[in-house]
Amino acid sequence: MSTLAPKTPGWLDWYPNPSKPRFTLPAGTVDAHCHVFGPQAEFPFAPERKYTPCDASKDQLFALRDHLGVTRTVIVQATCHGADNSAMLDAVQAAGGRARGVATVRPDVSDAELRRLDEAGVRGVRFNFVRRLVDAAPHDALRTIAKKIAPLGWHIVLYFEAADLPELADFFGALPAPLVIDHMGRPDVTKPVDGPEFGGFLRFVANNDVWVKVSCPERLTVSGPPALDGEQHAYTDVVPFARRVVEEFPDRVLWGSDWPHPNLKSHMPDDGLLVDYVPQIAVTAEEQRKLLVDNPMRLYWPGETA
Repeated sequence: MSTLAPKTPGWLDWYPNPSKPRFTLPAGTVDAHCHVFGPQAEFPFAPERKYTPCDASKDQLFALRDHLGVTRTVIVQATCHGADNSAMLDAVQAAGGRARGVATVRPDVSDAELRRLDEAGVRGVRFNFVRRLVDAAPHDALRTIAKKIAPLGWHIVLYFEAADLPELADFFGALPAPLVIDHMGRPDVTKPVDGPEFGGFLRFVANNDVWVKVSCPERLTVSGPPALDGEQHAYTDVVPFARRVVEEFPDRVLWGSDWPHPNLKSHMPDDGLLVDYVPQIAVTAEEQRKLLVDNPMRLYWPGETA
């Protein structure tokens, strides 16, 4: 029996007993960004990983889904599993049609493997440009993957830091598939929402086939307050950025919990309070319905009703 690797020091485990949200999610809500980690004993982590997380199983994810009032989930391959999508696929298939997957693949992936992933419920691939999580992303390899997945109608999920967008924008814009940007491109929320950096991000979204996840305020916040202890106005420094995206691109925004919140060290949010954060950024019932139901259904379950 192999010895399990210890968790990376300093990493916080996910919040064990989340509150019941005060905000009632609309029927058919999709959590468009969450993960599963292992369990390590069943689905070993990749040798090349940059971190070792705690276990976060499909059963625990589904329990949270039901507790929060979410109907469907999009399970994004975690970097700790590398290009072995087994844990993610196992979770998607266990959800009985109520989950889709976003995979990590290598440039030499075969068409047969891509068809297998598609039949299993995968609808996109993720490219990670955050330097602390992956080694340098070779553009030629990513172009190869993009060409292979385009005939399937998949999209490309992009994770990058705001400061890196100017040098990546032309490469992103030339990719032959729709783009989905994680966590609003990680803006620096100490800078003005009307400033040049976030303005450049908004122009990039406007000028390309782009969807944006207005997710992870707990990752972007500098001054909080955190989503803990019943706080109903959490992450007020992030709200103007997310609200701007929702207002400018109401038909191209998505929301996700990011459970189990990898790589958090300062605090671990109460997932119930993350649901209560939603009406701060999507103020009207119409905005909420598009963000939580209509948009993710159109992207991940086209032709189906919520």
